[in-house]
Amino acid sequence: LLASTPDADTPTALPRPRAFLDVNQITVFPPDQQKASLRMLEFSLKPGQALGVIGQSASGKSTLARVLTGIWRPASGAVRLDGAALDQYDQDTLGRYIGYLPQDVALFNGTVADNIARLDTKPDPEAVVAAAKRAGAHDMILQLPQGYDTPVSAGGSRLSGGQKQRIGLARAFYGDPVLMVLDEPNSNLDAAGQDALNLAIRQAKEDGKIVIIMAHRPAGIAECDLILIIDGGVAKAFGPRDEVLKAHVRNYAAVAGRIAGEAQS
Repeated sequence: LLASTPDADTPTALPRPRAFLDVNQITVFPPDQQKASLRMLEFSLKPGQALGVIGQSASGKSTLARVLTGIWRPASGAVRLDGAALDQYDQDTLGRYIGYLPQDVALFNGTVADNIARLDTKPDPEAVVAAAKRAGAHDMILQLPQGYDTPVSAGGSRLSGGQKQRIGLARAFYGDPVLMVLDEPNSNLDAAGQDALNLAIRQAKEDGKIVIIMAHRPAGIAECDLILIIDGGVAKAFGPRDEVLKAHVRNYAAVAGRIAGEAQS
């Protein structure tokens, strides 16, 4: 009986989660840091919602992105996906349910397709192309010298920052995740890339996914229904986008005009 007891370090396999996210009063200390970068943060999201997270540099946005993807664990509180804390999922399996676009996109040695497939040992070519199409990167990739088979390297490549970012977005879509976490997804995009990003977010919402965007620029929140303002690691406001912006942003009229312009593009 003892010999057949499962390894305590192997979580019980859970079914594919539904897109319900609950952040329950999390406090987060970055590795080797004595000061919390997020304190008692909480909010909930349901299928088809997009949340824009805004705040000054070092306010805690990227920390939140790392916690939502399971890279860092909160010191207290919990992040729950469909009721289960993230650490209750097997980490390899969790990666299929959460799509993550970090602020600085890192490429691996391999082809563009390998990078989109997250170096999957048995990548699905149809899923790779589908992810690229969802990210609005398919046509851009076809223009590369060898298309999806174009070699790229971790140390550097001839791809522009915008091209890397769009490949990173395709990687985030690979495997049909239920939660998308996009950290400054438009920082290197041109107008065409921004339009493709907005369309990708819109389609993800229509598919019932949750999308969370850490943003500096108004264009980044054009498709967001809700806004979370973080100031010094603490939630300053959370609620419907226009209501929160009107109450907390000084140049609301100008920002609202820019958002409306992006949403119509």
